[in-house]
Amino acid sequence: MIKNIIFDFGAVLVDWNPHYLFDDYFGSAEKAQWFLDHICTNDWNRQFDGGKPFAEGLAELTAEHPEWACEIDVYWDQWEKMMGAAIPGMYELVADYKAAGYGVYGLTNWSSETFYRIEKNYPVFALLDGKIVSGDVRMLKPDAAIFHCLLDRYGLRAEESVFIDDTLANVEGARRAGLEGLHFTDAPTLRKELDSLLKKTI
Repeated sequence: MIKNIIFDFGAVLVDWNPHYLFDDYFGSAEKAQWFLDHICTNDWNRQFDGGKPFAEGLAELTAEHPEWACEIDVYWDQWEKMMGAAIPGMYELVADYKAAGYGVYGLTNWSSETFYRIEKNYPVFALLDGKIVSGDVRMLKPDAAIFHCLLDRYGLRAEESVFIDDTLANVEGARRAGLEGLHFTDAPTLRKELDSLLKKTI
């Protein structure tokens, strides 16, 4: 029986995209894409999700690419501009399942230094009964350890929990850790899939 619903944050509860900052900064989506593919890459950013201090990562990257020092600084100084709106329908979805008696939790790959800069801007986070931010615990999805960290912290059972993520590898990681997993596309589809799953596990 499913009792707990666990949500990823980026692209599930809230919208985050570096293009929101760098398309305007460079005046071109193509130039921004090159910069994000070659300088401030996803792999570079993932270090911070795992708990590496931004100051250290910024210094290392600037030493490697001194010609991009200003743009690298912008990545940190104007980071909030990468944030978009809440994902449509997700506040209502989380609120509805919480009101129905389900535990609602969060599990995100996100730097502590940036997540807490924007947490209060999105009311959906206040609905959660608990959360794990990867930068706090220095673990990353899809490793089983971070799922077990959340389960242990809040006294949850894997077989009573479902995890929702827009990244299929993380959904598969949750399944390997013993949870149910759903791949997120949009709120209406998720609501249908959740309702179907919850009926099956009653």
